[in-house]
Amino acid sequence: MTRTGGPLAGVKVVELAGLGPAPFCAMLLADLGADVVRVDRPTASGGEGDLLNRGKRSVQVDLKHERGAEAVLALVAQADVLLEGLRPGVTERLGVGPEQCWAVNSKLVYGRMTGWGQQGPLAPTAGHDIDYIALTGMLHAIGRQGGPPQVPANLLGDFGGGAMYLAVGVLAALLEARTSGRGQVVDAAIVDGAAHLGAMLFGFLGTGGWKTERGTNLLDTGAPYYDVYETADGEHVSVGALEPQFYAELVERLGLAGAVPDRDDPANWPRLREIFAETFRQRTRQEWTEVFDGSDACVAPVLSMTEAEAHPHMSARETLVRRDGVLQPAPAPRFSRTPNPEPGPVAVPGSHTGDVARDWAVPHDLLDSGAFGPKR
Repeated sequence: MTRTGGPLAGVKVVELAGLGPAPFCAMLLADLGADVVRVDRPTASGGEGDLLNRGKRSVQVDLKHERGAEAVLALVAQADVLLEGLRPGVTERLGVGPEQCWAVNSKLVYGRMTGWGQQGPLAPTAGHDIDYIALTGMLHAIGRQGGPPQVPANLLGDFGGGAMYLAVGVLAALLEARTSGRGQVVDAAIVDGAAHLGAMLFGFLGTGGWKTERGTNLLDTGAPYYDVYETADGEHVSVGALEPQFYAELVERLGLAGAVPDRDDPANWPRLREIFAETFRQRTRQEWTEVFDGSDACVAPVLSMTEAEAHPHMSARETLVRRDGVLQPAPAPRFSRTPNPEPGPVAVPGSHTGDVARDWAVPHDLLDSGAFGPKR
């Protein structure tokens, strides 16, 4: 049964099963109300704990079956979007590349998610998030002075520079297809997206406002008023008091008014950092949270993922929710007139074949051929 509601209600998406950023993009589209059908391999199993498969429906197709490609193309004929995250050329060899899909649906938007992109010397080679952001200069920029680059999990590459850019590209191509009547390939490469995310830093670099030495700049822990500090209980708070008026409130609430050196002189930053560190170590994280509650000092407790659920602001907005007992982020962003549906359950591979066949008008003979696996 399909879910209803959301700004993408009525949009049909075929997702060729993969890992990481492409499934995240498909989840995002499902969160926005799209009917996402994930095409899993015949051997796929489980999936109950994979939140990237929430809100989708799943069929299992054997693309090595003599009618496997035809089975996928039967879905494509009804779809607005296809998403895939395989190496360049793989879907063409499987019989479901862009030209093969356009032969049955000329308006299809074909979203391709890779690390290196569809062209270039590294395009056919393997890699992961950490490798992609390494080549863009973004990994080099993250870390403290004198220390090694710090790995931001796989948030910056896979999901920031990859999945989100694929989503934007797909939505832009959908809008264009409404006027042209023709689909196109969206080549979303993590190297391109991650570099694009760095536009502001590249701008600073070009005007002398950013140094390539880590931990020496305004936004990379170089400035003592943009950093994290340990508290008396071994926890941490974040400080982001960039503007003068916010900084003044920070100093006032720390009890340091008139007792700190001029922050505008970087020569004073080491001593200023020492003072802040000594002061924050005098109270617990919760005590500092209460000190800064409701202020413009730009101080926040550094919470774990499990702690974040209980924070009053996060709770009031229901930014994190539970479904079937699993803590997870709520759909984002939010819409005033077409609210997103509640997060859907995680799709178990192959569990929706009959429903999808009915809703997407799959021919009965194709359904009976075995390309979709045994009937459920």
